[in-house]
Amino acid sequence: MSADLTPVIAAGTRWLLTAFPPAPGAFSRALAEAQARQAVTLAAGLRYPTALDAELVLLLGPGGSARLDWLTGAEPDGEDDAWRSWVDETLVSWAACLLADASLAAGAQRVADRALAGGLTRLVRPGEHEHHAAPLLRHPDLVEPVAALHRAPLLELLENQGAPLA
Repeated sequence: MSADLTPVIAAGTRWLLTAFPPAPGAFSRALAEAQARQAVTLAAGLRYPTALDAELVLLLGPGGSARLDWLTGAEPDGEDDAWRSWVDETLVSWAACLLADASLAAGAQRVADRALAGGLTRLVRPGEHEHHAAPLLRHPDLVEPVAALHRAPLLELLENQGAPLA
């Protein structure tokens, strides 16, 4: 995966944290952001595994957050919303799947590029602090509408790559 996907990863992370806010406090915010970023980064590594894939999404555009905003009832305030155009709906959906199911995240980690998979501990082995910091982001029922959008292609990809899907 190319490092050029940084704006797409940042926008997906921001969207998740906006839609599913962390618990109060700077420590909780930092932990929730780390988890969301790891999930979106892993999703990006799975969806855009080559530099050419990354270049194509940057050339064609990731699609934006309009459908996700509608689905979750988010109402962008119109100020400083340019970042929403960088949101990739599929990455956010896959990230929601990974955040809601640590065993699925672990299977995805085994499939992903080894260079990016090493720093995903907060995602694949969340502890008590991670769950307390991001109770909405990790709640399977709350993220289900977003996760359900593109779960089938994620599961198919992981199955085709030989990842155990518990």
